[in-house]
Amino acid sequence: MTITFYSIAIPPLIRGLKNLSAILTKGEAHAKANGIDPQVYLDSRLHPDMAALPFQIHRVSDSAKFVPVRCAGVEAPSFPDVEQTFPELQARITKTIEFLESVPESAFEGQEGREVVLQIGPQKMEIRFQALDYLGNFATPNFWFHITTAYGILRSKGVDVGKMDYLNGAKLTKTEA
Repeated sequence: MTITFYSIAIPPLIRGLKNLSAILTKGEAHAKANGIDPQVYLDSRLHPDMAALPFQIHRVSDSAKFVPVRCAGVEAPSFPDVEQTFPELQARITKTIEFLESVPESAFEGQEGREVVLQIGPQKMEIRFQALDYLGNFATPNFWFHITTAYGILRSKGVDVGKMDYLNGAKLTKTEA
């Protein structure tokens, strides 16, 4: 197998989104099985100064969709952050996966050194990366941070998710393990 910029960018994002979808499915099922209003989980956060579950899904989606936008110059789809229910959040994940799957591998060819400029924080601090560094040092860690936070929110509510759900929610085949 040849390692390409595309292969280290897009397939891991798709897999993470599928794992997150499986974790959310378990969360919604847990609420229903235990007679808990799903809104309790949706309003939950790990700490008072952290955002609730829907925000985490919005950031996972944005982190993923901006990889091909920033690294390969692909046009960004508009996903306003309006999803607030489990079905709406699942639809957002599905839209994100569909977008990522629509990006041709060729779009990433020769783009490793492409300049990525971000303005972050309230002060709009500018940071610059080469695309490969952006992927490895910003986009990917940010993507997994928000998946981990969503996982932690649901786990803290008693949802029966564990390490293998986080790593394997999309069901690895034996050859991938």
